[in-house]
Formats: sequence, C-alpha cells, structure tokens
Amino acid sequence: MLRVCVIGMGPIGNRHARIYKENPLAELVGVCDRLHDRADAAAKTLGVPAFYAADEMLRALQPDVVSVATGGIEYGSDHYEPTLQALEAGTHVLCEKPICNEIPRAEEMVARARAKGLCLGVDLNHRFTPAAELAKKWVTEGRLGHLLFINMSMWIMNPNESSPYFQIKALHPHTVDVMRYFCGDIEAVHCFATKAPGRKIWSTAHFAMRFRNGVVGGLTGSYDIERGHPMERCEVAGTGGRFVLEDMFRELTLYPAGNLEKTVYTNPFFGGMRDFEDTFRNRIHKFLDEVSRGVSPDRIDGSGADGLAAQKVLAAAIESIETGRVVNVA
Repeated sequence: MLRVCVIGMGPIGNRHARIYKENPLAELVGVCDRLHDRADAAAKTLGVPAFYAADEMLRALQPDVVSVATGGIEYGSDHYEPTLQALEAGTHVLCEKPICNEIPRAEEMVARARAKGLCLGVDLNHRFTPAAELAKKWVTEGRLGHLLFINMSMWIMNPNESSPYFQIKALHPHTVDVMRYFCGDIEAVHCFATKAPGRKIWSTAHFAMRFRNGVVGGLTGSYDIERGHPMERCEVAGTGGRFVLEDMFRELTLYPAGNLEKTVYTNPFFGGMRDFEDTFRNRIHKFLDEVSRGVSPDRIDGSGADGLAAQKVLAAAIESIETGRVVNVA
C-alpha cells in the first residue's frame, strides 16, 4: 500500500483525497494547504493531519506519492514549486493539469523527475475511460487503416475572466492530450479566437493542426456554452473507417469503411462509469497501479512529458493568434 499526501485542498484536492481514501492501493496520510482553514477542514473530514507547508509535510510523513492539486493563475501557476519539492524528497508525483503554463518550468519539472528516476504523471483524466481505451485499441490494431484526420471539440460555461488566453491554457490540456493519445505528436498549429458578447478574454477558439505522421486535425473549444447537453466529442478517421467518441465515456461508435454494420460501445447503466468524477478515479488508480508495479517512469500513462507536449501545442496556438501565422511546435 502506498502512503499518499495531497497538496492543495481546494475542490480538486479534496476530490483527490477522497478518492485516495477509497482506493485499496493507497493510504492517505496527510493534507497540505497554505490556507490554514482549508487544510484544517480537509484534515478534520478525512481524519489525517494538516500541514501548511509542503516541505514540512514531506519531511514529517515521507510519502510514496503526492498529488499536487494547487491552483494559481490559469489553474496551473502553483504546480511548479510543490512538484519540485516532492521530487527532491524522493516522492512520485501526480500533478493536476496544466502541468505548468510556463514552458521552461514545465520542462524543468519533467527533467527533474527523469533525473531522479521518479514517476511524474499529470491528471489528463479524459483519456482514462473504457471508451477511450477501446478507441485507442482500435487505432493500435489498425481498425481505422491509415489515419487521415481528427476532429475534436469541447465546451463548458466558465464565466471567469483571467488572462486573455485563460480558456486556451486551462481547458485545452485535456483536448490536446486526447488528440495526441489517438494520433501522435502535433507539429504545427494555426489558431483563431473570438470573444463572446461581454467577454474580455478569448473565450472561444479554433485550432487547425498538422501531426508529425501527416494526420490533419481541427479542435474547437469554448467557455461560452452551457453543459446541459454533450460537452465533448472526438472523431478520428482513416482509410479503414472512423470512430466517434461522445463525452469521454458515454458512447463510442466504430464505422468500418465499406460496411454498413457499425460497432457501438455504450457506457453500461449498471457497473459502468457513474459520472465525471469516475474519470478521476480511473486516472488516480492507474497512477497508483503503475507506481505499485514499478512501471518505468518513462512508460507512465499520461506522463509529465505528455502534459508538457500539450502545453507546447497551446503555446504555439497563442503565438499563432498573436501573429496570424502557422506556428511550428517547439
């Protein structure tokens, strides 16, 4: 059983902690937040000690695994310091997305984990569903033939006004990761953005992408649409067929080329995924399982390197908006 701590006890940190409490591979041993009231409230609810400084908790408890669920500007600015502290303490880290919106710092996080021989994962939870894993299996098996294109979309209502590129930086680590999960590395981006009435930020954006393997793709995302209906859709097509994945886990359909019989996976009513929180359960369990089994850090599913790759695509998209040009991903 792995001894686990959580740093950052906002809504997401508390979600991580609850999930660790129920997971048979984990023992939650401590929580930390620099805001004393949040740390104290979580500690009381969860029955573990509270800390107000990450380095103090790491020294006192020496956990095997730490979730870094801090927030900050654009949801990602506060991940860097506690992640490095945990890695220096010899602890495997599961970091919330985005890994870090400052590319040099994100690169340092990945490099430090590699140098220490530790697992660094990112909570790219949208890929951790039975439907997404089945779709990946179809791609790997060649059921789609030679891949041609991918279309991705995701939308939620988020009225928060942060940096001009808040929507791109905070929402799209997930979508870009899903696109990379199915189609590989992205090498060039051309992005257009618009502002809904009354918005100050670029609240809706469309990305045109070219993948290293020749696949072309489109991504549309928005912080301007209510979630009373499906919020995410992914379509991947090749010479042998195409699939459509609706809402991460709700339904997956394979349309074979030249065959009117389609294959449909529907999330089961009994025993299937209950809600969005189950994507966190799946992701956290996968990380705990990989660490428990001694999986090599460079083989971690949804790794720090995956999180960094997504952020580099988003940085290129922002440069594209500012210059009006196609931008190669660094």
